[in-house]
Order: sequence, then structure tokens, then C-alpha cells
Amino acid sequence: MNPIHEYFLRDYFAARNGIELVDVSPGYARVHMTVDPALHFNAVGAVHGGAIFTLADFAFAVASNSHGTVAMGINVSISYLKAVAEGELIAEAREVALGPRLASYRVDVTDSAGDAVALFQGMVYRKQDKLDF
Repeated sequence: MNPIHEYFLRDYFAARNGIELVDVSPGYARVHMTVDPALHFNAVGAVHGGAIFTLADFAFAVASNSHGTVAMGINVSISYLKAVAEGELIAEAREVALGPRLASYRVDVTDSAGDAVALFQGMVYRKQDKLDF
């Protein structure tokens, strides 16, 4: 198993929300979540915005920390584009810009058919601390 992948098995919040890391490489992460009505639905029977945000945020965290340096989110935004009530959600995070202290990422969340569900953008502050992987 990839050491980065193994390291992020320690993200218990993501795991408890049914989120799995599928792929990771420097500046990139792909994660997925199978929709579970008992876990992810809001009162109107659609996936809760917080569940979609958590999925995107986990992809963002993995991609931004994939270089082995602690990266902490300092600003994020999300736009919800489509309601979802079943299937699987996939989030792909891609590095847009990488500097010594700041880095920027775009996360696309799609459904099982590949339709856009949400667009997440985030910026991290890159600390000097190294991760243990």
C-alpha cells in the first residue's frame, strides 16, 4: 500500500462517513463515497451538503498533504450544482498552484454518471513540519 494512502487511513472522520481513498499521487487525490440514506441524507431526502463538503474536503486534505509537508486549509469555498439521492459520489482534487508557503486546489465532485455535483476550491498554508510517511 502507498505510504500516503496508509497515512490517511488515520482520518477517522472520513472513514466514519463512509469515505474511501481510491488514488493519490503528488498534488492529486481521488476519493469516493457510496450514498447511504441513513448516514448522508438531509430532511428532504437528498445528500446533505455537509456530506458532500466532507467528501471534497478529504480529497483536498490528501492532495495538499501528498508532498509530505503539513498543509492546513486556510480558505475554502464550495458551490453545489446538483442534488443527489443515490449511487456513488467521487471527488477528485487537483493542485492548481504550489508555492513554498501557499498552495491552491480544485476539487470536482461528480455522481455515478459523471455529472457535476459540486465544485470546491481551497487554499492551504504549507508548514515546515514533515509528515511521517
